[in-house]
Amino acid sequence: MKLQHYALGALSLVLTACTTTEEPDETASQTPDESGSMQIIDVQDADRRSAPLPADYNGDETDSFGAVGQPRIYSSVQGAYKGRPLTRHVGDYVKNLTQDLISNMEYVTAKTPVAVTNFALLDSDLQKTNLLGQQMAESFVHELHKFRIPVLDYKATDYIRVTKQGDFLLSRDYLDLNSSLPIEYVLTGTMAKHQGGVMVNARILGIESRAVVASAQMLIPFYVVDALIPSDGAEKPGTRDGVKLTQG
Repeated sequence: MKLQHYALGALSLVLTACTTTEEPDETASQTPDESGSMQIIDVQDADRRSAPLPADYNGDETDSFGAVGQPRIYSSVQGAYKGRPLTRHVGDYVKNLTQDLISNMEYVTAKTPVAVTNFALLDSDLQKTNLLGQQMAESFVHELHKFRIPVLDYKATDYIRVTKQGDFLLSRDYLDLNSSLPIEYVLTGTMAKHQGGVMVNARILGIESRAVVASAQMLIPFYVVDALIPSDGAEKPGTRDGVKLTQG
């Protein structure tokens, strides 16, 4: 019995020696707690928490406790966008609106030309728009073309206007435009300010019947809308929320 007891004791000493000869982890250290047992501390994590913030840090990140700091300011010659970096823009929401329109669309085919107009402000006489309404129209032209739906750009002229400011094909002067185009359907819509964003109502109408052949609705968040910067970048008479209103 004594021999067996000594053998077990020797075996335990060998196992203890093996465990103590292992190479220590450079990223961790052991400290005794109040009970005398050993605790493993991540040294690199502790260094990250205690290290000073970089000189270019301005709060546009979360700290070690998950708190969000002040957003950065992204500026341009025309103005500044104050907010966090965007992961989605107006075109992404127009893409979703287009998919909704296509899913319930009737009568519109690859042989029925469609025109796209600016989206009007719902609380106006429907003859006013803003930069958001204009940009959505441009994005809808792109998205409809991706679905192989023929889109007519009625703002295109029959000539290229060469000026000191640049060379242009598009015009907003109705005298420069062709008044007889084979447009059968029109994609249009309205916008209304909503808590947290702008409610967009899109629909496709028959140019002769006025029948609604497709419809979609979506809320575009304010932080996406506010990322649009007008070219003048200043608040002037005849503007709303820094965006110039244009007469339809």
